[in-house]
Amino acid sequence: MTGKIFIEDYQGVNNSPERYRAWGELGLYKNLNTVMIIPTRGTCSTRVAMSWRNIIGPPNSCVAPMVVEGFEVGKAYNEAITAIFSNSQFDKFEYILTLEEDNSPPADGLLKLFKGIQKFDVVGGLYWIKGEGGAPMIWGDPKEPDTFVPQPPVLDTLQECNGLGMGFTLFRKDIFKNPGFDYGQWFKTVGEKGAFMTQDLYFFQKAKKLGYKFACDTSCRVGHFDQASGIFW
Repeated sequence: MTGKIFIEDYQGVNNSPERYRAWGELGLYKNLNTVMIIPTRGTCSTRVAMSWRNIIGPPNSCVAPMVVEGFEVGKAYNEAITAIFSNSQFDKFEYILTLEEDNSPPADGLLKLFKGIQKFDVVGGLYWIKGEGGAPMIWGDPKEPDTFVPQPPVLDTLQECNGLGMGFTLFRKDIFKNPGFDYGQWFKTVGEKGAFMTQDLYFFQKAKKLGYKFACDTSCRVGHFDQASGIFW
């Protein structure tokens, strides 16, 4: 039989100064009700979907998933947000989290985004375009507001930028009420007259002009899954 000696103070892990300081910084006492929008073609990997089940939500708040199937991705977001504003059960929800069918966030990722959203209007996790030459989805230097060149990530910080991807991104819901947007047309894939802009950058370009600020939390590292190869980039 193996003997044991216990020396415990029994104060509880959450009573450490680091824990209750972090609790205050995260604003976990506030209304953090969040609608999680997931556009899908119906081909989501089991490995990715299982990672969503591990997302830790804030205590005393609700994280409600909304899956939108069969729409082009920009239209999927527009339809989902329109539905949120059309349904009174979401009146007390303050945030919208976008999560795409090939992105796998860390379990504590949403808590990290809540910390960042205290300082910015939109905060996203760090993920990369799939493939060996993939770029980080941190678009543009704020000192050059009309540019969307990828920024090299500065690890473990809130890195301000001009735009983000939608793979794991937290928005203040009130942004979408701003009359500076065309209601119901917040996201749009542009591919006309030789120009091309994905639905996410279409939104961020307009939001930037309306005075909103965005950041990537580079400590929140999100996998980008390629089903063909089985690789998380």
